[in-house]
Amino acid sequence: MRKADLVSRIAEKTGVPKVDVLMTLENFFSEVKESLANKENVYIRGFGSFIAKKRAKKIGRNIKQNKAIVIPAHYIPAFKPAKAFVNKVKDQVAVEETAK
Repeated sequence: MRKADLVSRIAEKTGVPKVDVLMTLENFFSEVKESLANKENVYIRGFGSFIAKKRAKKIGRNIKQNKAIVIPAHYIPAFKPAKAFVNKVKDQVAVEETAK
């Protein structure tokens, strides 16, 4: 599913115009990005958490020059789904598997 499909589905279910749904989604994504950039995690109960994970400093290798390089510690965005979300997906997949 793409963002356009998501916007269409939400607009159909809520009766809100697609333009408003798109603006809402874009603002949500923007706020999540900004929060993670400021090292603030975003917690959505029943859905999951958007977190900034810290990666430790490590030594990598540039294979073209055969040199060791130091990769500094840095943060990466990550998503940790809520237990209810994980169980919903597991249950749905299990139902589909047994149907086959």
